[in-house]
Amino acid sequence: MILGFLLVTIALIVMVALGYKANHAVRVSRKAGLEKGELTAFGYKQELLRDMGGFSNFAISFSIISILTGPFTLYGYGFNQGGPAVIGIGWPLVTLFVLFVAAAMAELASAIPTSGAIYHWASIFGGPGAGWYAAWLNMVGQVTVVAGIDFGCASFAATLLFGEPTKVQLLTVYIAILLSHAVLNHVGIRVVAKLNDISAIYHVFGVAALVGILAYIGPQQDVSYLFQTGFSTVTGPGMPYWLAFLFGFLLTQWTIAGYDASAHTSEETIDARVRAPWGVYLSVALSGFFGYLMLALVTLSIKDPQAVAAAGNNAFITVMEQAVGGTFGRVVLWMVTIAMWFCGLSSVTSASRMIYAFSRDNGMPFSYLWSRVSHRYRTPATAIWLVVVLAFLSALADNVYAVVTSVSVIGLYGSYAIPLALKLRARFKGAWADSDDGPWNLGKWSTPVNVAAVLWIAFITILFVIAPSDVPLTSSFTLHYATGTAFALLLIILTPWYILNIRRQFEGPRLGRYVEVRERIRQGPRAASAFLSLEDLSQRTEDQDS
Repeated sequence: MILGFLLVTIALIVMVALGYKANHAVRVSRKAGLEKGELTAFGYKQELLRDMGGFSNFAISFSIISILTGPFTLYGYGFNQGGPAVIGIGWPLVTLFVLFVAAAMAELASAIPTSGAIYHWASIFGGPGAGWYAAWLNMVGQVTVVAGIDFGCASFAATLLFGEPTKVQLLTVYIAILLSHAVLNHVGIRVVAKLNDISAIYHVFGVAALVGILAYIGPQQDVSYLFQTGFSTVTGPGMPYWLAFLFGFLLTQWTIAGYDASAHTSEETIDARVRAPWGVYLSVALSGFFGYLMLALVTLSIKDPQAVAAAGNNAFITVMEQAVGGTFGRVVLWMVTIAMWFCGLSSVTSASRMIYAFSRDNGMPFSYLWSRVSHRYRTPATAIWLVVVLAFLSALADNVYAVVTSVSVIGLYGSYAIPLALKLRARFKGAWADSDDGPWNLGKWSTPVNVAAVLWIAFITILFVIAPSDVPLTSSFTLHYATGTAFALLLIILTPWYILNIRRQFEGPRLGRYVEVRERIRQGPRAASAFLSLEDLSQRTEDQDS
């Protein structure tokens, strides 16, 4: 219990401290009147409509994280792995390290604000090859996030509509949800931005309503129950409790993912160098805080832990039925299902922007098709429809949900790790200076925060690759360790393809003024020192002239 309270306290202190440090840097930058970065600095034409404000940019990541989606679709998985401690101890622990990842990502979103985001960052720090791998990992993560969210939404909706839905009924609802997201994203960013604003407000009121209802009814368990270890339905030979508990991290890690959406919509955000990084960071900070408050009350409302564990994917439904009864529980479940729909809408927006940016640089097969922009709506229309088709195909197999969510975490966070690790290398080589940072930066805290972020991503990648996951492909064949197998298969496909074909023809994104940074990194410390000396001399000359 003491450990749980300590973790919560540390997470809150780190959350506030990182935000304060970045806010101070932004204020200093504003006073200095530093020039705002524009898309033209990269050599690209502004094709997407730049019409999103700061709240809309935050809202898209907050909606994708959706603390009314991830925690409930994977609640049964997490509870079966490690019991209530997965929430009481696991959630604040994972949130703490994800804050480091988000802060490091926000720094890059401020310095390099384009729709390509991770892809552009990796290309600048590591060349076309690093950018290509980062883009593919991110796209796999983005598409499987859409599949996980919308399939979860379809599962809840189909259960509410049909009781015990057949597979055909479930897939019909799934298709309807995907189509609604594709159409709305197709017709324009203004429509989606308005809906994202509504989504953010809806999530706030939804969480408040759920917390209020559960608090009014009163917890069924003592607070110490949150930090109770030892409960697990998966332990046995070769699976000690501590390892099962770690596998339960998937609940939090998948929930707090996809916040790079604020970076992917930089080209559509006004004052993106400040507003996009705040969107990245605040979406994680607020989701971590309010998600913990909500899930703590949900967990303390459990009357029969064995029944919750036995419910599997319907564990949250069982908790609600135990806490508030069947009829009122259905009202709460519809509220959660609507939140999932909003979440999926934002996910399609983010994924389509990544595909559009990568195709714009001929990084995908048939790039000319996926890089098309609707002349009427100024949206990446073909990329949007590609996302929903791939998402539909990703969720067709039975019992694949845990695999889809694990692959999305590995893909997304693996793509995050590439530019963060390469930026550290550039820092250590002296090729990335403080002057290269955007207005949203962490100053001297930047390097330790980046190191913590990269180490955490390495840890969770290994953890989820080795996690047991069985998917029955036929009546007589079951694929064991499906997540690790899927990830290995992805790398087996990508690596020979890159070596034999892509490496010779893929030039990567246009780097604009960041060509100088790329050259500094490529040529090494001596070139970096010479460039920085010339830059200092030029600055002194300008100061003398003025």
